[in-house]
Amino acid sequence: MDSFVSADPVQRRLRRLGRGERREEAVAFLRQFARETGMAPETLAAREAEVRAALRRHGHYAHSIDELAFGARVAWRNHARCIGRLRWKSLAVRDCRDVTEPAAIAERMFAHVAEAAGRSGAAISIFAAAAGGVPATIENAQMFQYAGWIGEDGAVLGDRRNVELARIAIALGWRPPARRTAFDLLPLIVRDSRGHRHLFPLPPGLAKEVPIRHPTLAGLEALGLRWYSVPCVTNMVLTIGGIDYPCAPFNGYYMATEIASRNLADQRRFDLLPQVADALGMDRGDQLWRDMALTELNRAVLWSFGEAGAAIVDHHVASAEYMEFARLEQRAGRVPSGDWTWIVPPQASAACPVFHLPMTDMHAVPNFYVSRQLDGGALRLDRSLERQGRWLRRFRRWQARWRDWRRRRDAIWHRS
Repeated sequence: MDSFVSADPVQRRLRRLGRGERREEAVAFLRQFARETGMAPETLAAREAEVRAALRRHGHYAHSIDELAFGARVAWRNHARCIGRLRWKSLAVRDCRDVTEPAAIAERMFAHVAEAAGRSGAAISIFAAAAGGVPATIENAQMFQYAGWIGEDGAVLGDRRNVELARIAIALGWRPPARRTAFDLLPLIVRDSRGHRHLFPLPPGLAKEVPIRHPTLAGLEALGLRWYSVPCVTNMVLTIGGIDYPCAPFNGYYMATEIASRNLADQRRFDLLPQVADALGMDRGDQLWRDMALTELNRAVLWSFGEAGAAIVDHHVASAEYMEFARLEQRAGRVPSGDWTWIVPPQASAACPVFHLPMTDMHAVPNFYVSRQLDGGALRLDRSLERQGRWLRRFRRWQARWRDWRRRRDAIWHRS
């Protein structure tokens, strides 16, 4: 049990900030907002005083609509694991902070993905902040997920990652199809502010699934593969200026390798590469059969999405767009934050320009994170561009080390 958070599963995911850290992040965010939007100095001073007073009285503050939209876009710009940040300024931000009941959240998310299916841009719906309590959150990692079923022989049908989520859904009252398949969509599970789970079946046709076929090789169609057209991530926390939003689902569009080279091929997911190779008539005695099967599966995904009119991009175009994003960030005087292991595509990696690009994860806020144990604990203010005197630089270094030590201590106590 984590004595800091009374074992609340949502609270355990959130960053632990002291009053000083929260105030520093809030002030730094307001100054960044003023700098990048052209806010007048006197307006900034008044807003800064207002936020400082709110933090002293209540320990938290509320973002304006403009601050919220700016913070969400900068969080996407800072997120080191996303290759598709070139269009970060175009992120559509929906302020849903007044939507707090599970049924209303589910209804809002059904509308979100329905709208996303008709446009190729990215969008985010931001629900209540974790201010003075834990708000309602979505338990699913994504809006659409396929169930995993364990057979009597121990073999798994469907997505191995979602075996436990399927069990939870059934325990909450979900009735799976009588004839289970590898592509049974799971319902949406919303946890309310009291910790109770609520189940919401997906409306028919909401997922807009694309049947995966090959443009020239007919054998693949017999496998009955398909995938949903809109990826909507629902389990990441948005942090802006020291304030966390545990329920901030966002969607973009797929890069083909995410579906073909990872979701369908990974041994810990669908593990379908041998079946794909057999369906395409490949000789699995060839040392490069996996490479050939992955290439043809990527070709099939790209062609199928194109035929269905669903937005998708290949890994070469995505890599070129990331190079343009990095160039624009450097031109703006910012260090582009990147995690090489996530940015470099799993297919034809060395043929993509990002493979040869040195990257540094700045862990800068605003940002998105899954939990403080996995990635949230490393987030901090980016002071790399600040002008600091020798003594201030030493103080900042000591302060960072002390805070890192405290996070490691808390992680040890959390595990115990």
